[in-house]
Amino acid sequence: MEDNLAAEQEAGAGRRGRGDRGGAAARRAARSGGGPGVQQPYIRRAIKVYEVLDEEGLALIEKNADTVLEEIGIEFRDDAEALRLWKEAGADVKGERVHFPKGLCRELLKTAPAAFTQHARNPERSVQIGGDATVFAPVYGPPFVRDLDGNRRYATIEDFRNFVKLAYMAPSIHHSGGTVCEPVDVPVNKRHLDMVFSHMKFSDKPFMGSVTAPERAEDTVEMAKILFGDKFVEENTVIINLINANSPMVFDETMLGALKVYARNNQACIVTPFILAGAMSPVTVAGTLTQVLAEVLAGASFTQLIRPGAPVLFGTFASSISMQSGAPTFGTPEPSLVSYGAAQLARRLGLPFRTGGSLCASKVPDAQAAYESANTLNSTLLAGTNFVLHSAGWLEGGLASCYEKFMMDIDQLGMAQKLAAGVDLSENGQAMDAIREVGPGSHYLGCSHTQANFQTAFYRSTIADNNSYEQWQAEGQKTAPQRANELARRWLESYEAPYLDPGIEDGLKDFVAMKKESMPDAFT
Repeated sequence: MEDNLAAEQEAGAGRRGRGDRGGAAARRAARSGGGPGVQQPYIRRAIKVYEVLDEEGLALIEKNADTVLEEIGIEFRDDAEALRLWKEAGADVKGERVHFPKGLCRELLKTAPAAFTQHARNPERSVQIGGDATVFAPVYGPPFVRDLDGNRRYATIEDFRNFVKLAYMAPSIHHSGGTVCEPVDVPVNKRHLDMVFSHMKFSDKPFMGSVTAPERAEDTVEMAKILFGDKFVEENTVIINLINANSPMVFDETMLGALKVYARNNQACIVTPFILAGAMSPVTVAGTLTQVLAEVLAGASFTQLIRPGAPVLFGTFASSISMQSGAPTFGTPEPSLVSYGAAQLARRLGLPFRTGGSLCASKVPDAQAAYESANTLNSTLLAGTNFVLHSAGWLEGGLASCYEKFMMDIDQLGMAQKLAAGVDLSENGQAMDAIREVGPGSHYLGCSHTQANFQTAFYRSTIADNNSYEQWQAEGQKTAPQRANELARRWLESYEAPYLDPGIEDGLKDFVAMKKESMPDAFT
């Protein structure tokens, strides 16, 4: 199995080396974020992170989080093994509530890696999680879609596959993600099999595992072993998954069960407090950061009780609510401050960091969606986030995955990638030869430096219309969502699946069929 995988990876690398990386395709990629299949590598940030807390502020948040852990505690519900392990580690366990002596969680986290590689079945698509790397992954979790015909409806497995295909083709998305939408036409107890298989079949980028039940996490690991080989999975990280705290200050049996499966198998967990400030945390930034840090310390250090050295991320999903209606809001200042502060706390712990994305509350891909998503994405990048979930396609507060917004967000991710590259200070970047050639009072359009660089000098949007009003009229007066709609249709029509060894594909199909036949359908 491992030999087949190696041969497949080598063959795929050879095809790509001879194909779309040459000539015109490379030039288009450099100036516009690329077209379908012209993949950009994950981001190596060359710009400084933005920080909002000084040493005094960070120390205060850490002190308050220690107080929460010791005096108030965190509940580990319906998991006797977790309570036993914490008691053996020196925590004070009272019922299901665990009180942590000061320093215990940080001591356990010393074995967690500061950075690691998540391997893809195509080695060229493997990503670094941590350090100066930023990885963009698509939207996660919505039960609805807004489709290309303008309908808001429940998502199907066909929609799921479409979003996997679009993420595979998107040059500025580095990761296939997880539940890009919830395919409600497939039984609840079986849909994880179809979703994981779709990531493995229709993309060769890294992917996320199922967390809705421990046995579904086990299925994900088994499928990964079929894809990569048993030994490779034992020795490497090939799956990343999302473990949400049930804020405030609770980890439930479902999340703990999935965490234990992945940690035992050396696969990565993103321990993420899911926060709607004002309802699930205090209304203040400092109070929210205190609770976030306490929950992450408890959940992340638990992975090290399961398996020292297992990769784990400091995650946070922080939004606020309207104090008038109680509805979640996005793109507002306070969650950005939480993200900046949490990123600083993660770096002090030496853990990779996850937050943000292209979040909005708008029901359609309109100006509200654009403003709120831009505000969230900019702070995500500047915070120094390592893994960015919900990078593309999020709409309606996470209730809907939107095809048009997916394409619009991809364009913005390309811009973010260009920004993260920083300022070119090479001899060509300094452009002194251009300044000398042009001199006072002339222009740069015809000079040698411009002629040599014009194809790659500036980012070229795949969505924005920068032409004259008259040309815009002549071309149908299309809005950005209309252009995104057309682009999505073209991409899906031109999609070609990456090569997957037929023996491996058959093995995956057999496993899925066997698991489905072993249980009756369940839709609840």
